[in-house]
Amino acid sequence: MMPELHPRNLPSPARWVSNDCFSRLCAGRGKWSGFLFSCLVILATWCGSNNGVLSLVCAATAEEIDSVRALQRAWHAVVSIRGEKRLEGAVIAARGESARRIAGMGTGVIIDPRGYIVTNHHVVDGVQEIQVSLANGKEYIARRVARDAETDIAIIKIDPDEPLQPIAWGTSSGLLPGEPVVALGNAYGYQHTATRGIISAVHRAVQVTDAQFYDDLIQTDASINPGNSGGPLLNRQGEMIGLNVAVRAGAQGIGFAIPADKVAAVVNQLLVSIYSERIWTGLVLEPEPTGRSDGARVEKVAEGSPAAEAGFRAGDLIVEVGDSPISRPMDFHRSILERSPGELVRIAALRDGERHSFELKLRSAEESRGKPSDWYWELLGLRLEPLSQAEFRQRFGSRYRGGLLVTAVRVGGPAAQQGIQPGDVLVGMHIWETVALSNVDYVIRRVAADGVNPVKVYIVRGTETYYGYLSLPETIRTALQK
Repeated sequence: MMPELHPRNLPSPARWVSNDCFSRLCAGRGKWSGFLFSCLVILATWCGSNNGVLSLVCAATAEEIDSVRALQRAWHAVVSIRGEKRLEGAVIAARGESARRIAGMGTGVIIDPRGYIVTNHHVVDGVQEIQVSLANGKEYIARRVARDAETDIAIIKIDPDEPLQPIAWGTSSGLLPGEPVVALGNAYGYQHTATRGIISAVHRAVQVTDAQFYDDLIQTDASINPGNSGGPLLNRQGEMIGLNVAVRAGAQGIGFAIPADKVAAVVNQLLVSIYSERIWTGLVLEPEPTGRSDGARVEKVAEGSPAAEAGFRAGDLIVEVGDSPISRPMDFHRSILERSPGELVRIAALRDGERHSFELKLRSAEESRGKPSDWYWELLGLRLEPLSQAEFRQRFGSRYRGGLLVTAVRVGGPAAQQGIQPGDVLVGMHIWETVALSNVDYVIRRVAADGVNPVKVYIVRGTETYYGYLSLPETIRTALQK
């Protein structure tokens, strides 16, 4: 039973903010903690200084309540990841040892009800069987669907029995040191471990290993331990403002997360790379907006594309696909996943403030390329041929997911100038992998639109990986419009 305050000791109207905090505390806590808190209030009132004490206690209490609410909102959108990795490398080879297997663990964040999950690339890289556990205890085997090793972000996919709860996506723009945060993840294998802290700094450049460098991280003193990688860093509203990525060996109270805005930008690119292997829309959307959730704005419409035929224009703001509202580009890209060529998609968009309806008929990705071999020969000076994943691994035993076999190199062309030879395998361009011809097409169009020239390429030759830079012709924009 809560002790009754005497009427003469009730706060004056100027103190009702503190009394409101008292009410919220009593509603959210057990009877003993409520009893102790009320005793503190009575003591402070008798001492004539209840304003300061109540403000201090209410501030701490409000932060605790916010942490609980943040966890409740994100809990079911976070998964645990486990699996065995093959440990290979020069050290093992020098010792004459065979590749060893080590247990790996990490965390993932659900971004789509159909089972698409974002995590760190290093969490799933080299894992033979990716085991995913949901918050409700259900377990699934996941498959890798897209990755970007340079930013250490990957997307995996499970096939759940029922729709899943995606994470609430926040923004990392404007974050300030001192803001409270909560980290959630599979720390040391303990699923759904939550730690609380503050943002210690922003825009940190961190060299984690010889092979991994991050140029823009959020630093926090919320404990981020092995196994937390790939989990969310949450704000007080339970929105993801970062993707936990690293701990500093030997340091205490120092953890890092990739800003959510950067994660969203990479995820968008990866989602496009997934569906552009099969279908063509002709829509290029503006980059993920910062702090805005009013739709997905069209940046460009490819000439002769399905989007052009449907009547789309640059500047249109897509707000609905089918019956699903669109708040940001990621929503649109998710809505296109798993659709097929020939399918008719109903889309609503705003143009000059007026709502318009469109019917977008999806076409095969092959139709967007015309004669890809001739096109690549003209632009890059090489001919490419797809390799199946099984053939790629059998021939090269590489850690990459696949690649494109170079079958011919034009004398004096961009590829020849970089020393690329027939028999090499193109495994990546710029920040994307190249496992299909559509990937190369997408990268060329994207880097041309962004003004990136020359473009970095990654080549596998035998057991080694090399990189170089291909210079695209100045007429690239004209060539893309043909």
